[in-house]
Amino acid sequence: MKNKIKSSIFDIKDLVVPGENEQIVVGGRDKFEIAIEALKKANIKKIGVIGWGSQGPAQSQNLKDSLDNTDIEVTIGLRKGSSSWDKVEEVGLKVDEMYKVLSESDLNILLISDAAQADNYKEIFKNLKSGSTLGLSHGFLLGHLQNVGDKFPDDINIIGVCPKGMGPSVRRLYEQGKEVNGAGINSSFAVEKDIDGKATDIALAWSILIGSPYIFKTTLEDEFKSDIYGERSILLGAVHGMVEALYQKRTVEEDEKDVYRETVVNITGPISRKISKEGIESIFKEFEGNDVFYKSLNASYKECYPLLEEIYDEVSSGNEIRGVILAGRRKQIFVPELIDKTPMWRVGEVVRKSKDNGDNYEIVAETSGFYVGVMMAQIDVLKKNKHSWSEIVNESIIEAVDSLNPYMHARGIDYMVDNCSRTARLGSRKWGPRFRACIEVAIYDVKYDEFDIELIDRLRNHDVHSALKSCGELRPSVDIFVE
Repeated sequence: MKNKIKSSIFDIKDLVVPGENEQIVVGGRDKFEIAIEALKKANIKKIGVIGWGSQGPAQSQNLKDSLDNTDIEVTIGLRKGSSSWDKVEEVGLKVDEMYKVLSESDLNILLISDAAQADNYKEIFKNLKSGSTLGLSHGFLLGHLQNVGDKFPDDINIIGVCPKGMGPSVRRLYEQGKEVNGAGINSSFAVEKDIDGKATDIALAWSILIGSPYIFKTTLEDEFKSDIYGERSILLGAVHGMVEALYQKRTVEEDEKDVYRETVVNITGPISRKISKEGIESIFKEFEGNDVFYKSLNASYKECYPLLEEIYDEVSSGNEIRGVILAGRRKQIFVPELIDKTPMWRVGEVVRKSKDNGDNYEIVAETSGFYVGVMMAQIDVLKKNKHSWSEIVNESIIEAVDSLNPYMHARGIDYMVDNCSRTARLGSRKWGPRFRACIEVAIYDVKYDEFDIELIDRLRNHDVHSALKSCGELRPSVDIFVE
């Protein structure tokens, strides 16, 4: 069995998906004591959380709350003079100089930015205690090491726990989970190096203690490929380019606020909620026999599939990681303007402030077709490259409709593009215009007047629907609350 999980501490369950079944570990607050015992058996007495960006506040506060009344310490590691120092102390967490924390901790969770990891990894490795465990929440550093021909130290465990959502979502669902057991953001976990046979149990304990309702196994390499690919595609870049193309087309004849509701708001609100609750197949059922939906689906899938293959190739080859590193070196020269200055996103600000923000609107056939077409094309590219169903479903569907889209619904896609991580922001700005161009071709090309019924049937009966149903039963037990 691919991605078989081996643990003598945690219960492992089968996940029924098409083809060879997978395995998962179910989390929940009733598993906290087991997770704490697993850390104690692995001699984890001090946990260092390095960095205070998106994931840092969420994971460290969740760990502190979960480890309350134990003798396992959580300390935040920051550079001296960091502007975040006071913020850490305000929430009641212990904070110390980064390299001191690294040298003293049994488990270090490295949550500084991707570019900072690439710039400082040699000094970070030098300060790690022999026999300790280094935890990552993204495989970016592995990709960078592959690019430069370097490797992780031989005398430490290397693990990954990668929540399938933004840091604020990780924190919010954990807090909601105080009332509803199991509420939280799903995580993948990876074991890159296991020097003492304890790496898997450490990773699973970490996953459970930050609130993951279920955890599936991946590799750091698969994780960085699917994650970086996803944020350039349906998670951010594709939806950014898509809505701009649809908005431009429809404002020729319609009121701009209505168009914004029928495109942007429709995706981040009603369409996402329907997929979240009922799966992608519910969209197919909603528009059974609807030519507008079929034409949009057909056109977006066929126009965007080659682009999605190109993006995957650029990510898997290391080119996108190289681009992030190079951009970091250029940041003192060029700082991109915020996209919220353009007229479309100013309209969005007006719509969000109004009482009629489109929440109760019916889902739009054309918008649904374009969105689902790109999502299905992304799924097919990942499956072609042999990613597991649990990873595909979480990275391409659940993370979109249960984590990122609710935030974009409340604050705008432009807000997300302008305020996400540098890696995601660069990817969206680079590939968003390419998706916009593809969708514009799909809208105006003569092929849009017809559709391939065999493609429609294949997508309607796709294996992803049963995979999503299995994974969806383990989705967060409460909806993400966004202020």
